[in-house]
Amino acid sequence: MSIPKTTTEFFAGVGGFRIGLEKADPSWKTMFFSQYEPGRKNQFAYDCYVRNFGLDSIVHPELTNVDINDVDKNLLPATNLLTGGFPCQSFSVARPLSLSTGMDDPAKGQLWYQLLDTLNAKKIPFGLFENVDRLLASPHAQPGRDFGMILASLAASGYSCEWRVINAADYGMQQKRRRTYIFAYKNGTRFQKSLSAISPFDVLSRDGFFASSFPVQPIDEDAVGHVDIDYKNIEMVRTTFAYRFGNAGYMTEGSVYETKITPVYEKPVTLGSLLESDVDERFYLTDSQLAQFKKLKGAMKVPRVSKTGHEYVYSQGACPFPDNLDGPARTIITSEGGVSRTTHTVRDPKTGRIRFLTPVEGERIQGFPDGHTDGMTDRQRMFCVGNALVVPVITRIGKKIDEIFDNEPSDLRDDDE
Repeated sequence: MSIPKTTTEFFAGVGGFRIGLEKADPSWKTMFFSQYEPGRKNQFAYDCYVRNFGLDSIVHPELTNVDINDVDKNLLPATNLLTGGFPCQSFSVARPLSLSTGMDDPAKGQLWYQLLDTLNAKKIPFGLFENVDRLLASPHAQPGRDFGMILASLAASGYSCEWRVINAADYGMQQKRRRTYIFAYKNGTRFQKSLSAISPFDVLSRDGFFASSFPVQPIDEDAVGHVDIDYKNIEMVRTTFAYRFGNAGYMTEGSVYETKITPVYEKPVTLGSLLESDVDERFYLTDSQLAQFKKLKGAMKVPRVSKTGHEYVYSQGACPFPDNLDGPARTIITSEGGVSRTTHTVRDPKTGRIRFLTPVEGERIQGFPDGHTDGMTDRQRMFCVGNALVVPVITRIGKKIDEIFDNEPSDLRDDDE
């Protein structure tokens, strides 16, 4: 008999992890979730989550919309998987690399430890986490330190893990969205033992958690880098560790193996196939907005002066305007729907006019059901969508987790809860 497919979801947003897992296997049961935006009177994402899923299955529902830092982790239910797209603002490309603070940011960067504390308090055997790809290089002044601290803290807690930077469009999905995924598993599980019996090269190239689900081009064994992290001295890691991690890796007992992989590409879903018909007039660009977009999307060269007084020219190439309908969407972000360089614009196939994306199209780009974010304004819906993840990536990962859970014994947990 296998272990139950039960999960706790932190930083839940509008429920991308939950939908993805349930699409892989409807028997997944979410026992607890947490979604809270500090300093915001309106909790739009939380309200959306509750509207779609309710609170009936949730243990301690009164703790689901409070600051996770203030939640006693011992009160949470015993589950077998912890998921979380821990806040990424401290690592994100949305701010200049030179200003990235990573885990030094007390408000956002240190929320990783809320996940770690929960793994330890509830003896959760498996964890699945998501963040931006630049997590691997953060912070600017000490590249790789933050990810090294994550790996060290997992090792100190008795976990091994794999990571992979996955661009959803490389694997047949509808958006160019590159994110770091981490799968952690307790030492002593059958899955951990199965990987310890093969070489790190085989884990990274063929048989590991990610390589078996998201195939890669053949890699050279000599291209696999190795570094040991002193996980018994986290403070030393924080102050001295730096390393250039590849986009795929494996860590066990502080020994880290990493490499640069190339996906086995799959033809993506096109943006054009996701568009609605008969779109409301409010989504079409005005003449003023058209002029603004033409300027914003064009090539630009701006004189700037560095902190040291050095004069230089900052340049950017032109952006597609409108967006190409024959390929996947670009990365959708929280500012979608405003007049900015990053906003998607499409030429409506029916009218031939240029317009914004609709919220339903935003939902489709992320893989959510149509209307999932109903109940708020268009801009609020697009903000929630831009803050989410690509649901089909989680479904594909979830199918692998299902296999793992089906192979773990029902008495895997050794607690009395």
